[in-house]
Amino acid sequence: MNYYIYINGTSVGPMNEHQLFAYNIDQNTSVSTDGINWRPLYTYPELMMALRQHGGSYADNELANKKLICGLLAIFLGTLGVQYFVLGKTAGGIYTILLSCITCGLWGTVMLIQGILMLCMSNQEFKMKYIDNPATMPLF
Repeated sequence: MNYYIYINGTSVGPMNEHQLFAYNIDQNTSVSTDGINWRPLYTYPELMMALRQHGGSYADNELANKKLICGLLAIFLGTLGVQYFVLGKTAGGIYTILLSCITCGLWGTVMLIQGILMLCMSNQEFKMKYIDNPATMPLF
């Protein structure tokens, strides 16, 4: 069976059950079999079973690694906005570079704080704040 998912404001699909887990989904993600009638993923028993077996789209260790990498990059290379490029938020990275130039590097202090906060937050908070968030440049 083919599925569609509604994620970050767009419909993605059709795809099979295994392809769904390449995306950042959970039990509340909107899913459709025809692209028209949307229901939460938890209403599809076969997908819930696969979600439990797969551990979601971001396995805990993968998400923890991404959080660690982004936190350290924000601390050590924050003025270059590298953490935003890793997160796929290119515009945020460019804005960070511009703000660092305009403030003569003082913006790096804000990025240092952001890196520390990234390392201190839970994996789910990180996912919600930086990965699922459609904002161009999420800060604190």
